[in-house]
Amino acid sequence: MSIATPDWVKDAVFYQIFPDRFAKSGRFGQNGYLPKPTNLQPWGSTPTFHGFQGGDLLGVTEKLPYLQDLGINAIYLNPIFASASNHRYHTHDYFHVDPILGGNQALAELLDEAHKRSIRVILDGVFNHASRGFFQFNHLMECGQESPYTDWFNVHGWPINAFREDQSPNFDAWWGIPSLPKFNTNTPAVREFLWRVATHWVKQGIDGWRLDVPNEIDDDEFWREFRRRCKAINPDAYIVGELWGEATRWLQGDQFDGQMNYLFTRAALGFFSGQNMDQTDTVRMGYGYIQSLNATQFATELDRIFNKLYDTEIVLSQMNMLGSHDTPRNLTVIRHDKAVLRLMYLCQMTVPGAPNIYYGDEIGMSGAHDPYCRGAFPWHDEGSWDTTLLEDIKQYIQLRHESPVLRRGNFRIMYANECVVVYQRKYRGQTAVIAFNMGDKEEIIIAPPGFALHLEEKLNPDGAPFKANATMTLPPKSGRIWIDNL
Repeated sequence: MSIATPDWVKDAVFYQIFPDRFAKSGRFGQNGYLPKPTNLQPWGSTPTFHGFQGGDLLGVTEKLPYLQDLGINAIYLNPIFASASNHRYHTHDYFHVDPILGGNQALAELLDEAHKRSIRVILDGVFNHASRGFFQFNHLMECGQESPYTDWFNVHGWPINAFREDQSPNFDAWWGIPSLPKFNTNTPAVREFLWRVATHWVKQGIDGWRLDVPNEIDDDEFWREFRRRCKAINPDAYIVGELWGEATRWLQGDQFDGQMNYLFTRAALGFFSGQNMDQTDTVRMGYGYIQSLNATQFATELDRIFNKLYDTEIVLSQMNMLGSHDTPRNLTVIRHDKAVLRLMYLCQMTVPGAPNIYYGDEIGMSGAHDPYCRGAFPWHDEGSWDTTLLEDIKQYIQLRHESPVLRRGNFRIMYANECVVVYQRKYRGQTAVIAFNMGDKEEIIIAPPGFALHLEEKLNPDGAPFKANATMTLPPKSGRIWIDNL
């Protein structure tokens, strides 16, 4: 079976938004939008597990010019449906956008304005579990064994114990958390319900789904049918799974188009930050312990990730992460070493797959584990922004947009030693060479004698070209990129 993924993903640069904390519009209470609740935390206050700061989808729409200027052409939104949690992974109603976010009207406006700017929008689909406020589960709590929805969940005793903190829940719940009852997806009505949720929003114009913990619905046929139904409406819908490890099972072309590529994240942190990492929080989050890598080990891991695990079509459709709402912010993990952060972004923008920027990382936001990695974007305090970092990341994104080879090219390791890694990408007559030196002293690389091309350095216009027998220096803790002009 030949594998096909949405072509637009190969050209995408994603921006992940945690809706409660990205931007807050002043348009509520007018034009059909309900006023906001009054008991909101001040914007920019220290994030808490349960507090709301009032970010909304109208705010996202109003910041589209900022995203466009950054070079973003795809948005990944964390959950937006009605929920009693600020992260909204506790879904109450899958057919209604949370009123604090602006409701369905705000999503429609966002989709319309984003699409006018050629910006795609994918939503976070939480289909493994719902919340205690989900209608069918609430029905169980009210009616007990006489409820007609007893087979929607796996209940092990009555009455349902969903609120007592001194006892474990007597029903299947995600990670044993009683506020997150797990669906019984063996029930035909449940399967149909979830598929209809998925197709409903594709019909409304979303460009795909990021799937939360899809491996916990341990049913390949469920996901095959999910894909069939979504792709029947929009063949270009992107389906990407939150899969933290190797994901061959789900990436055969019949389930998901890609994964959130934490394999790349771990490798990048291991090489660029190495033994300097602060792993206080990585070990308690999805990362676990991250092994420090020298350049040779890093090269081997990149070759495995981009050449050995998956079909090329899948590789080019991976969502390459440097962090997310589930991890401490990168700047915190790497002990605020912004030189390292720049190199990580340069690598992210020059390897196969679609880069994803977690909101605020581009201006130097920091934060430890949940909830501190979910702080409010400081629109009110531009003086706190690292504008130099922002401009550098803009440059890397622009270079990716201008260079088909960086978006669609193959991947080959050219050279690696203890400190230096050099890789090459080729696509339809265009070639790029990218080199990093993470050592403490200057390193020399020499282009192969038979290298037939003349590549220009892109980050330093006055830098030496990459051509046969040319000698190039790599300063300590630096990266260089050479590309030939088409």
